Amino acid sequence: MIVLDTISPDTLHEAKAPKYRLVSDALRTDIDRGVLMPGQQLPPVRDLAFQLGVTPGTIARAYSVLTEAGYLTAGVGRGTFVADQTTRSTKTSGFTPYVHPSDGAVVSLLSPRLPDVGQVAMMREGMVTLAEQFSDEAFLRYPSQLTEAATVSAYAGQLQNAPIGPFSEADIVLSNGGQNGVVLIMQTVLTGAEPVVLVDELAYSGFVRGAELCRAKVVGVPWDASGPDAVAFEALVREHGPQMFCTSAEISNPLVRTTTSERRAEIARIAQYHGVHVLDDDCYRLRDHRGPSYRALIPDLGWHVASPSKSFSPALRIGFIVAPLGWAERLQRSASFASFAVSRFATDLYAFLAGHPDMRAVRDRLLEWMRRDVQTIVNSLGKYHVAWDPQVPFVWLDLPEGWRAGEFCQAAEAAGVLLKSAEDFALRDSRRVHGVRLALNGMLEGDQLVGALDALRELLDRPPQRISV
Repeated sequence: MIVLDTISPDTLHEAKAPKYRLVSDALRTDIDRGVLMPGQQLPPVRDLAFQLGVTPGTIARAYSVLTEAGYLTAGVGRGTFVADQTTRSTKTSGFTPYVHPSDGAVVSLLSPRLPDVGQVAMMREGMVTLAEQFSDEAFLRYPSQLTEAATVSAYAGQLQNAPIGPFSEADIVLSNGGQNGVVLIMQTVLTGAEPVVLVDELAYSGFVRGAELCRAKVVGVPWDASGPDAVAFEALVREHGPQMFCTSAEISNPLVRTTTSERRAEIARIAQYHGVHVLDDDCYRLRDHRGPSYRALIPDLGWHVASPSKSFSPALRIGFIVAPLGWAERLQRSASFASFAVSRFATDLYAFLAGHPDMRAVRDRLLEWMRRDVQTIVNSLGKYHVAWDPQVPFVWLDLPEGWRAGEFCQAAEAAGVLLKSAEDFALRDSRRVHGVRLALNGMLEGDQLVGALDALRELLDRPPQRISV
């Protein structure tokens, strides 16, 4: 029998934190204390769920979190066991073994996870090479714009054919990832006690969190088939007087839509007339551009943000901002005040990788993986309304009538599949959208993805009575 000294059914139901997190924290504590010993088998998901009065999905998610962190091990048909803690700190694999929900694990389709198709070896090679090349002083000094110069040049070379308008290397500012870049731009642009930021009605949550961090009020812009609704956009601009609009013209997250060139021109015209900055997040694009960036359309107000997190590895914490004409110096000050500069361990590694002879092959293999898994999802769920692109690592599923997004995600979790609902991307006061995002997980094998999709299709085909409308 499992011992949970720090948790009970009463504390679970009274707590405001997610229940899976409370369970995983309690198990972690018992493992650290030696209450649960290496090799000890944990109860099946359904048994522990019954003991604690929670859903099986809650326990499955807690087990999955601890498996990924190296506290537990799991295998199909074997169950879940406490891992050997002497090896936990050196664990390097991000692979969470798939186990059928009744055996104790869960398939996570929450956020895109890239498979290793050669980039790990490239990064190891680069780190060893740089460690040998760095002088002793390089290990003991702050980074600076000077140490970023080679990386800026490498990125500028990649942008030569990109439709982002005229730029020089002086217009490029580095950040600690794409999200950090979004926040730096907001810190540079937003002024006043309560600035207003417009975002896509269903949008990357980093836009909202960044705006809230910068004390801004956030207002959603509805979309139609062509992109942000231009009429609604202009009406919101006149009503709220926003200083910035955050969008993703190439690949909207989560809807997998691209703003048409014509609609970008309309939005740019309105933004130019009212002096609204447009932040164009380009982090998910792996294919060629399908239209001009807002920076090309409004060079004095358009911001272009990108990073290798979604196209190579999220461990490489570096982002790139191409500032509007005349804004780079102000943005650079914001970046310098925040962290001096990006660490050389990231900048020099990026420059090394950008020139690596295997880079194109790795990119091609990532695109092939993406195409294959997207096709697997479409083949399984294609009779429903699915939005997809073979070069985008997630798929959007509009739920059939009768399903609510939050309830569908709860049912999917109980079946052992984790998804993000429309509610994860919507503003608090926005209209309700009933859809879910399925992100590709490169740590799964093909049959594991198929098993998860079978479970989702069964839910879609035969919704439980308790969540039908």
